[in-house]
Amino acid sequence: MSGHSKWSTIKRKKGAQDAKRSKMFSRMVKEISVAVKEGGNDPEANPRLRMAINNAKGVNMPKDNIERAIKKASGKDAEDYLELTYEGYAPHGIAIYVECTTDNQQRTVSSIRSYFNKMDGSLAKNGSLSFLFDRKGVFRFKQNDWEQEELELELIDAGAEEIELDDGYFTITTSMDDFGSMMKKLEELGIETETSKLERIPHVRKELPLDKAQTVLKLIDMLDEDQDVQEVYHDLEITDELINEMN
Repeated sequence: MSGHSKWSTIKRKKGAQDAKRSKMFSRMVKEISVAVKEGGNDPEANPRLRMAINNAKGVNMPKDNIERAIKKASGKDAEDYLELTYEGYAPHGIAIYVECTTDNQQRTVSSIRSYFNKMDGSLAKNGSLSFLFDRKGVFRFKQNDWEQEELELELIDAGAEEIELDDGYFTITTSMDDFGSMMKKLEELGIETETSKLERIPHVRKELPLDKAQTVLKLIDMLDEDQDVQEVYHDLEITDELINEMN
């Protein structure tokens, strides 16, 4: 299993085990709000909203909550969110890329800076670390009754660069350019994704001794738990030893 698939699997299991539904739902509400502002409240005509709704369903967000979020985002009292990114280094040279959605930029940058400082990391200028990551489309869905070889042929035809099956879940990776065509293909096949998004995948992952890797994960967790943070990407190698310590 590739590094980003390992990390995604860990986050999925961790999210299911932890009592963090409100945080997850808050992220989904922001995704929906930004999507509605960008392309309107009709999911059929707004691919980003359709994707946000699918992601909300993937974390078991109730239908009523989703509909309320769309309605609120369509009204005159809708929150005005900014999408911001921050880049920096964790201890031991691990690169971290943070995506945020916020209604208060000053609060967000202050919080992000404080996490890096607390864990002896450092913020960098925007754009200085982006060359370490590729923007890729990543789709995850349950295996169900799909015949693997037949499904793989369909997905390769739609632009799949990598297809992985682990723990009952498919993870499909595409180029950024093929994200839309893969989303369309999955819809045609009637496949409901648990997540579908553009992720930042590192070119190379760095392996650290267990104690140092755990220090980096503390910073990643701090960032991930912040109310304004949507996603945290990094180039730390998630080893089996590290996974065992996290379980």
